[in-house]
Amino acid sequence: MVGDDPWKEAQRAMTICNACRYCEGFCAVFPAMELRRTFTPSDLMYLSNLCHNCRACYYACQYAPPHQFMLNVPRAMAELRSLTYREMAVPRALGRLMGKSSLFTSIAVLSATLLTVSTTLWSVPEEVLFSSWRGEGAFYRVIPYPSMVLPFCILFAWAIWTVGASLLRFWKKMGQDLGSLLDPRFHLKALRDVASLRYLGGGGHGCNYPGERFSHARRWLHQLVFWGSLLCLASTAIAAFYDHFLQWKAPYPLWSLPVSLGILGGAGILAGSCGLMLLKVRMDPVPSDPKTLGMDISLLSVLSLICASGFLLLWLRDTGTMGILLAVHLGIVGGFFLSIPLGKLVHGPYRYLALVRNAIEQMGNDRQHEPT
Repeated sequence: MVGDDPWKEAQRAMTICNACRYCEGFCAVFPAMELRRTFTPSDLMYLSNLCHNCRACYYACQYAPPHQFMLNVPRAMAELRSLTYREMAVPRALGRLMGKSSLFTSIAVLSATLLTVSTTLWSVPEEVLFSSWRGEGAFYRVIPYPSMVLPFCILFAWAIWTVGASLLRFWKKMGQDLGSLLDPRFHLKALRDVASLRYLGGGGHGCNYPGERFSHARRWLHQLVFWGSLLCLASTAIAAFYDHFLQWKAPYPLWSLPVSLGILGGAGILAGSCGLMLLKVRMDPVPSDPKTLGMDISLLSVLSLICASGFLLLWLRDTGTMGILLAVHLGIVGGFFLSIPLGKLVHGPYRYLALVRNAIEQMGNDRQHEPT
């Protein structure tokens, strides 16, 4: 990197790339870049979040180190993304903590787990906590339903408010109005790109990740985490329907739809998270922002802990250890929810909005070139 200012470095990189245009087929960034002659802070913020860090441009670049231009587009984009998360944070105090995201996440998960376990040990009689409970409502005999649900509703509302408000600031910063954000046409295209993880393909050959060799491993592992998360969300939604409308109380049998989907989703998240951590350890550090490595590892570690504790609870739910394992699992999940606004998970919604903005540009550009 030539400069220490992420804005100036990203502007310099895009100016050089716009003159060269060798990498225009690699991802969405370069066609979007070619629509501009100059690059405002809003443009750079948009382009940096549109970047999926496939690194194809770095290894193909004739101006990359040791060339005197020292061009490193993936790192410039990564540093500007981190700056975006800090500057767009709501409330603004969160932005000052974003640089210590991994530490905050660790403290949040550990504190929430210790608080949940200690509260359970203090409030639940020993003969109840360490007894074997089976059948419907077994979980609620240890931790009452309101005590289990209310804290998570509060934490979920906190995450939705902070991340949602930050995304709205980001959308406005990109110079977009709410009308375009509500247009379903642009979301349909962005959702197709997300579902296929199109821009982790590096132009079709895969990412240059963890090293220079082309590989689809990162794309497949992200797919495991993404679709695993959707399966877990579906499992939770179906379990809520069973509980509130059919009056079927958890825990449910292994063959039931909520448990089956949860097992498949949890296995996907666990395998994907562990695989991505392995790639992080093996990756070439030059085209990356070293300050974000802790943020990446902390998110993947927490996701792995949630899944591992959930599987352990499922395995031992008919034993006397169920109560403590339930408290540990709920504590880890609660800490994760608390840390969402400061964690790496925010990159997903930011990147999605950049894809929506890209869809607006592409569809508008296509209409301009239609024959009259």
